[in-house]
Amino acid sequence: MMKKVLAAVLVTMMAATLLCACSPQKNARLARLKIGVTIYDESDTFLSEMVACFKEDAEMLADENTSVSVTVRGAEDSQRMQNDGVESFIDEGCNVLCVNLVDRTAPSAIIDMAKEHNIPVIFFNRELVAEDLMQWDRLYYVGARAKQSGKMQGELAADAIKKDSRIDRNNDGKIQYVLLSGEPGHQDAIIRTETVVSTLEEQGIRLERLSFQVANWNRAQAQNRMNQMIQQYRSDIELVLSNNDDMALGAIDAYDKSNVTETDRPCVFGIDGTAVGLEAVKEGKLAGTVYNDKEGQALSMARLALAAFSGKGMAQLDLEDGKYIYLPYYKVTAENVSQFPMTDGNADISLQTG
Repeated sequence: MMKKVLAAVLVTMMAATLLCACSPQKNARLARLKIGVTIYDESDTFLSEMVACFKEDAEMLADENTSVSVTVRGAEDSQRMQNDGVESFIDEGCNVLCVNLVDRTAPSAIIDMAKEHNIPVIFFNRELVAEDLMQWDRLYYVGARAKQSGKMQGELAADAIKKDSRIDRNNDGKIQYVLLSGEPGHQDAIIRTETVVSTLEEQGIRLERLSFQVANWNRAQAQNRMNQMIQQYRSDIELVLSNNDDMALGAIDAYDKSNVTETDRPCVFGIDGTAVGLEAVKEGKLAGTVYNDKEGQALSMARLALAAFSGKGMAQLDLEDGKYIYLPYYKVTAENVSQFPMTDGNADISLQTG
């Protein structure tokens, strides 16, 4: 009897030993993808929404063989701080980097660090110079074409002016406008500014620019700039064109705190389609915006990160020139705003892009 008991105990111990031996081997096969994300400024509404989508998508795409963790850091609009942050990501073992450059003309330090450690880099939202992206075969870009957003904003404004003669309040046949620009030298700010004006003129709208103000994508700065313009021009401003929604909403904030009546306020147009921007369109405060597909960009970036890490699935991503993924913009008005995601980003967008 004792022999049978000892035999049973021996079998149990052997089985436990085998299980303990197998478990570490299984865990050893688990690939750990650590993604470091750095953005130029955490206060940027569009980027905050996009990165939130990206984190969800990256975790969703993980399978039983891959664990995914995402760490996000802001650079406080300092390229030096961003470079230091990337170095920290590498020291912490990140094996994919996602970089929203502070200065699109200064990616060299980040590229050199990535090359030295063989870590792929996905630049996003701020498109670096093409020659820089060609420095290495593990550099990529995800974003949208700025010219399309400026063109769509111009078309939205032209349509509104043609449909409503009251926008030209002084009936002089011209639209007196002001423009709120993103930071100086930023390619999206430059292209959106040039394209929206040229599109309006191509649509037969006669324009008179009263003022051009830089507000660095920031709502509070835009409110301050708009306060100054209201004091100078009062009810002469008939149209406000803004490079993004935050600055457009800053202009509206300024009017809300002024004594300018509703009938003397201008039409205001933004770009990005942030949650607060879409809500303002729905409420009739913002005449229109151009939706920058943060959900599509986030999902594309997550898929690219996993493919670059695993070496599988790159062919299915349909990269332009093996480097680029561009997502289209969409026009947003009061008539179709309900089709766009105002909170969770899960709405199905199937609208025209022209």
